[in-house]
Amino acid sequence: MGRQLSAPITCSGVRLRSAVSTLQVFCQDYPRPDLESTVNFLEAAQLSSSFRTAARPSKPLQVVIAGAGLAGLSTAKYLADAGHKPILLEGRDVLGGKVAAWKDSDGDWYETGLHIFFGAYPNVQNLFSELGINDRLQWKEHSMIFAMPNKPGEFSRFDFPEVLPAPLNGIWAILRNNEMLTWPEKVRFAIGLLPAMLGGQPYVEAQDGLTVKEWMRRQGVPDRVNDEVFIAMSKALNFINPDELSMQCILIALNRFLQEKNGSKMAFLDGNPPERLCMPIVDHIRSLGGEVQLNSRIQKIELNADGTVKHFVLSHGNIIEGDAYVMATPVDILKLLLPQEWKEISYFKKLDKLVGVPVINVHIWFDQKLKNTYDHLLFSRSPLLSVYADMSLTCKEYYDPNRSMLELVFAPAEEWISRSDEEIIEATMVELSRLFPDEIAADQSKAKILKYHVVKTPRSVYKTVPNCEPCRPLQRSPIEGFYLAGDYTKQKYLASMEGAVLSGKLCAQAVVQDSDFLIARAQKRTKAEASVA
Repeated sequence: MGRQLSAPITCSGVRLRSAVSTLQVFCQDYPRPDLESTVNFLEAAQLSSSFRTAARPSKPLQVVIAGAGLAGLSTAKYLADAGHKPILLEGRDVLGGKVAAWKDSDGDWYETGLHIFFGAYPNVQNLFSELGINDRLQWKEHSMIFAMPNKPGEFSRFDFPEVLPAPLNGIWAILRNNEMLTWPEKVRFAIGLLPAMLGGQPYVEAQDGLTVKEWMRRQGVPDRVNDEVFIAMSKALNFINPDELSMQCILIALNRFLQEKNGSKMAFLDGNPPERLCMPIVDHIRSLGGEVQLNSRIQKIELNADGTVKHFVLSHGNIIEGDAYVMATPVDILKLLLPQEWKEISYFKKLDKLVGVPVINVHIWFDQKLKNTYDHLLFSRSPLLSVYADMSLTCKEYYDPNRSMLELVFAPAEEWISRSDEEIIEATMVELSRLFPDEIAADQSKAKILKYHVVKTPRSVYKTVPNCEPCRPLQRSPIEGFYLAGDYTKQKYLASMEGAVLSGKLCAQAVVQDSDFLIARAQKRTKAEASVA
């Protein structure tokens, strides 16, 4: 997208908002990369297959799941694949949790976040394949593109050559970029990374106690490497700066991106997440006998005399019972709903350390097509912004040949989450005037704002600060029949869409493994109730 042509506008499969335009645009997605042959993809596929091939239960479990984000949807999907009956409850009127989106009165969508699908997301990629919706991912060229604060309007690229295998393609991309780091800085950074390369996963896990900034200084990595590269990476990964982020988070990301040839290759969803991703999962769940209910918020977890879950009480007063229960809400909501009787149990007590990080997603529609942008994700490297994209280029459903819609992640957002939308937009425009000096002015004397939406999430993914890893819980809790799902739970990926989907699979796996016990437990309860009656 964005190439100038002499032919009339042609954009196959894309909805145009205007029949008349002077801008000529050609739309072309990059081919889906080869992901199916990677070890991680095959492991994820094997786990998916284990649900479909599992012995059918003598009596399907009725599993009540709170939260229809990707973790809850994943849990329900794989339980349904295994022959059980999930009942998925969502408190809001929209699917998706942290990938939720809404349509405004003009028919335009605005989202909770700017969501990127990486090649190094094997469980997410398997999920798309299983649902038959691989064509809904729009793959971009294999590059990472950074704005240059000292050269307003210019960008620096890390281009990964297709002809080289991993990690050589990543090393080549770093070595070829001479605009952000000098050769001495690259060498010192490479030497600093040697322990991680040689020590493998045990070394990576041992760095959880250090912030990115602390680790860099211990390894003798120049501060400029942190300033030029890792501030942007930290904000993109967890919406916080390197002086707060655990180095384990960075090393996990580098390991995933550098060990797989297409690990760092990015794709955008071709439309809004609730309809294009979440609804196919819901349709699959319902086709196998499961249920999905919106506007069904959990108000209380009612307990039996033995401390196990008796039922969920919903906000409208209804009661829902199951053979097993899953909380797939953000960790902050879970902590609010925990029964008092559970709070001193070590498994739940450790959750006190896990706190969601605030984040703000900004959407601005301009009255003209911006030229200083790409059909790609862009790292802003600005004090207030993390990453951004011109969604009128990158996403088919949001495509507009005449006007740009920038979607931007405003982070760190802790000092801004309570401020007005007007203040946030004003600050964003100041930053954009530096990124687009020829096209955008803070006072709108150049490109003018047609409209905007600001979406605030006071508690998003858990804040990956040092020493959080030991506090992340396994999906199977010490309470019989009670389970957790969410990217904050124990799994080998970050607080991400991949982490959420994998947590749901691991949660479903735990329920399936416990199914005989849970079925016997349910039958025993039924007999006891019958004898009392």
